[in-house]
Amino acid sequence: MKNGSVKYLRNCWYVAAWDDEVQPGKPLGRKFLGEPVVLFRDSAGRAKAISDRCPHRFSPLHTGTIRGDSIQCPYHGLEFDGTGQCTHNPHGDGSIPKAARVKAYPAAERHSLVWIWMGDEEKADEALIPQLERMDAEDWYVGKDYLHTLANYQLDVDNIMDLSHIDYLHTGTLGGSGAASAETEVKQDGDTVYSLRLVRNERLSPQLEKYEGIEPGTRFDRWLDVRWEAPGVMELIVGKALTGTPDPRSAGKSLYFFHLFTPETETTSHYWFGVSKPKSEGEGAKNFVTGNIKFLKKPFELEDLPMLEAQQRMIGDCADFWSLKPVLLPVDAPGVRARRVLDGMIKAEQSEAMPA
Repeated sequence: MKNGSVKYLRNCWYVAAWDDEVQPGKPLGRKFLGEPVVLFRDSAGRAKAISDRCPHRFSPLHTGTIRGDSIQCPYHGLEFDGTGQCTHNPHGDGSIPKAARVKAYPAAERHSLVWIWMGDEEKADEALIPQLERMDAEDWYVGKDYLHTLANYQLDVDNIMDLSHIDYLHTGTLGGSGAASAETEVKQDGDTVYSLRLVRNERLSPQLEKYEGIEPGTRFDRWLDVRWEAPGVMELIVGKALTGTPDPRSAGKSLYFFHLFTPETETTSHYWFGVSKPKSEGEGAKNFVTGNIKFLKKPFELEDLPMLEAQQRMIGDCADFWSLKPVLLPVDAPGVRARRVLDGMIKAEQSEAMPA
């Protein structure tokens, strides 16, 4: 980058895939933090993550074949297991060169997701995986989808931390009429940031009224509460109660949405989004998450992504967001807090890694 380099938090868990994206016998190639990685399952069904670049002629391993616990390079047949070690060399006397190994990354499965650790392997503690219990498939129906974004992942995070934009960018889909009158609050618990937003006496968009079967013109108190965990894991709780209901958050019904971002490169990112409902609510809940994820994809794909990608084009190759001197509004408070927390975590991590 011309104006400095992007700094990533490395000693943390990043989302790498939905669990059902990594199918037995089908390697999945992706790039995280600028590093090419192949995800695959071994013979016991465990998710593995290793460098996607064969050390022989640098061919992409994700185009190869799974053989037992290893993946076979499609070019010359070398095989590598989940530790990154070459386990088979079909050439010459079959001896394996000492350097025939690739980098392996700790991987784990939890909350319907495959997670990857891009930093110091010795610090890869699964207890540090963000808590998203409402995506546990045993008790919840989980609707899942994925988008690829041509924008830095922190722009994606800003977009969800400031949901005032829905009344402008999503006027015909997700928006309402309460951007100016919203009651907002930012809270922080350790390194977790909460953005709490309540709009009173709001009419939803006609499309949303129709989708939810609401009598046109009905007024609600609607809340949109976001919990952010570094680097880009967010749970969004959305709910509404009829206007005038005392303590609407307690009296109304909530829905649970998830926005999960992992940097692919400095200017592109992975975006997993989901919705969940308890299985205790029966088949209707299953049908709801299926329909809702389809409904949401249109505004995300056709409204959010074009704006985020246009922002990235305007920013260009400047890696230092703050050097652009953004004008800050009250609605930016949650996103700014998350950025500041992340900046502090990165600084602390890099200071710890510096030699004494």
